[in-house]
Amino acid sequence: MDLVERVSEPEPAELLQQAENQSSEQAAVTRLEAADILARRGQSQQALDVVGKLDAERLAPEARIRWALLLSELGFDHDDPWSVIRAAQVLDDDLPFSRDQRLTLRYRQGLALGMVGESRAASESLLNVQAATDSTELNDAIWKQLIRLGRPALDELGRAPDELTAGWLSLVELQRRSGSDIDRLFRQFEQWRERNSGHPAARRPPSDLMALRELRGREVRHIAIFLPESGPLENVARQIREGIQARHMQAVNDGETTPRLTFLDTSQNDLESLYAEATMIGAQVVIGPLDKEQVTKLESRDDVPLPTLALNYGNGQRNNARNLYQYGLSAEDEARQVARRAYADGHRRSAVLIPNNEWGTRVGDAFRQVWLEQGGEIGSTIRYNPQAPVASAVEPLLNVRGERAHLDGIDMLFLLALPSYARQVPPTLDYYYAGDLPIYATSHLFEGRPRPRDDHDLNDVLFVDIPWLIPDAAVGGEEALPFLSSYRGLREGNDPSLLKLAAMGVDAYELGRRLPQFQIIPGSELFGATGTLRAASDGRIHRQLPWARFIDGIPQPPLRDGLLLDGLGEGSMDGQAN
Repeated sequence: MDLVERVSEPEPAELLQQAENQSSEQAAVTRLEAADILARRGQSQQALDVVGKLDAERLAPEARIRWALLLSELGFDHDDPWSVIRAAQVLDDDLPFSRDQRLTLRYRQGLALGMVGESRAASESLLNVQAATDSTELNDAIWKQLIRLGRPALDELGRAPDELTAGWLSLVELQRRSGSDIDRLFRQFEQWRERNSGHPAARRPPSDLMALRELRGREVRHIAIFLPESGPLENVARQIREGIQARHMQAVNDGETTPRLTFLDTSQNDLESLYAEATMIGAQVVIGPLDKEQVTKLESRDDVPLPTLALNYGNGQRNNARNLYQYGLSAEDEARQVARRAYADGHRRSAVLIPNNEWGTRVGDAFRQVWLEQGGEIGSTIRYNPQAPVASAVEPLLNVRGERAHLDGIDMLFLLALPSYARQVPPTLDYYYAGDLPIYATSHLFEGRPRPRDDHDLNDVLFVDIPWLIPDAAVGGEEALPFLSSYRGLREGNDPSLLKLAAMGVDAYELGRRLPQFQIIPGSELFGATGTLRAASDGRIHRQLPWARFIDGIPQPPLRDGLLLDGLGEGSMDGQAN
C-alpha cells in the first residue's frame, strides 16, 4: 500500500506574521495567500480585512488579478461596494486578463456602482458586459439602473449609441411617456417588442416592468389629502400642499394620466369623519395626516379604511396597520445612513456629538443602533448645550488634556448640529490637534444654498442632503434633478427650508399615485426630490440620500480613497468620461 504524503496548508496567522518581516513585494504575496486561505475556510470577514489592506501595487500582474477577483467577491459577500469598486480599478491597467475575468470584474463593478447610487456608471458597466455576452440574466440589473437616470444622463448614453443601448433607451422612454397609464404602457411595449425582437429585453423583459401588469385596473384616479388648514402645522402643510399641486399640474401639462385631488381639513374633523368623507367621494388613496399623534393612532390599528400615505412617522417601534405607509423627512434615516457609510469607509470607533434635547436623543439612538449592529464601537458621546461654547463639548468628547486631544482609537465623529454650531466644530478640533478626524454629518449643518465664506470651516466634512438642495453633488447638476420642472417652479421665492417641504409634497404626490405599485411589487422605489424612497416591510418609507463634501465651502461630489463618489477615477470606464 502506497502512502502519499499530504502537504499541509499553512496557517493564515503564521503567514501574516511572516509578512511583517518581509519586503513589501513579498509581504503583499504572503498576505494575498493568507486571505485566499481564510476565504476558502469560510472566514470571509477576516479575509476581506487582509486583502483590503494589502498593497496590491506590489503584486505581479497575475497576482493583482487574483487580488481583484478575491476582493470584489468578498466585497459583495459583505455588502461593501467600495471594495468592489476599488478592485475593479485594475480594469484600467494593462494586465493579462482572460475574457471571463474581465467580464466578471466589469459585472461586479456595475452592480457595486448601482449600490452606491451611481446609476449612469453602473448602466455603462452592465451594458458593456451584456454587449459582450448577450446575456438576458443582466436585464433586471440594467433596467433598475436605467430607470433611475435623469434626462441629461440618458441623453449622454444616447449619443451615438450601439444597437443594444439604443433599444434599452427607447424602452425607458416608452415607460416614462406612459406615466401611470398601465394599459398604454403595455400596448406600446408590445409594439416596441415587435420592432426589437432580437433585443435581450424583448426576449426576456425586465421583471419589474412585467410586474406592472398586475396594476392594470388599479390606477389611482382620486386621492384625498388630509392636511390642516389652521393650527401649529398650518405653515408646514401649506408648503407640502404647494409641492403636491405643483407636481400635479406638471404631470397634467406633460399629458400624463393624473388622479383627481381633494383636500380635506384635519384641523376641523377627526380621522373617522375624514375617512368617511374620503370613502363617500370615491377616493382610492389618502395622503396624510401630518400630525405625529394622529399617525401614531393609525399605526396602532389593525388596518386603515383606505390605503394611506401618512406624512409623518408614528411613535411606535413598528407600524402595525395594514395598508398604512409612513413618509417624512426623517433625521433618523439620515443618521442610519451615516452609520452605514462611515463603517463601509473603514471606520470602527466613533465619537458622537449631539444636542442635549429630545431630537438629539432620537437621532443619536438611530446612529448608535446601526453602528453597533455592524460591529462599530462608540468611544465617546457628548450631548451638548447649543448655547454653550463648542470647546466645552469637544474637550470631554475627545479627552483633551493640555490642549491636545487624546483620541483613544476614535477614528471618526458623528455630528448632529445646525449650521451656526457645526461651523465651529472643525476649527475647534484643529485647535486641539484633532483636525484630521473625519466628520460625518446629517443635512442639518447645511443651510441649503452655497455660502462659501460662511461654510469654509466645514471643508472636508461629509454630509447627506436631498437632491434638490445639492444638485451638483447629487446628480451632477440641476438638469439631472428628478422632477426638474417642478423644482424650477417651486424654488422661486422659497428659502431652502421651505423648498425642502415642497419637495416632500412632490414626492408625496408621486408615492400616493404609485401606492398600488408599492403594495403589489416589493422593492419598488422612487427616485425622488427628497432621495431614493423605498418601503420597509412595515410600510415605513426610508430615504437614501446622496452624499456631498464641503470643498472651498461649497457642497461637491465627495472623494473616497482617490475615487469619485460615482465610483470612477479618470478613464476607469475604458476611456468613457462620466
